[in-house]
Amino acid sequence: MDLYHTWFDLKPGTKDMEFARAFRTYMEHLKESGSIEGWRLSRRKLGFGPRDLGEFHVVMETRDLAQLDRAFNLAASRRDPTESVHFGVNSQVCNLTIALYRDFPDAVRHEGEERF
Repeated sequence: MDLYHTWFDLKPGTKDMEFARAFRTYMEHLKESGSIEGWRLSRRKLGFGPRDLGEFHVVMETRDLAQLDRAFNLAASRRDPTESVHFGVNSQVCNLTIALYRDFPDAVRHEGEERF
């Protein structure tokens, strides 16, 4: 599983619950299209965490990079219905930080023949 992480803050004046509803709509759109397997939205608790990472954290799960690429292509097409639900989320966030991780060890990992 590949894990696409994003950390961010909400733009001033954005209502947290309105954002959460818009975010759910967008993630469920991606999931229904087969572009992601799952997702999770979380919020920093009690102020604990590096300030640079933002108050909110999202993890999107994909089977592989090809599936993640399909999600990116949907957003990049700038066509409805994806454009409307993507804008509903993207227009409300700032200070975005992104990372890509994978489950470890990889399912294809073999031991005993490594050269490094």
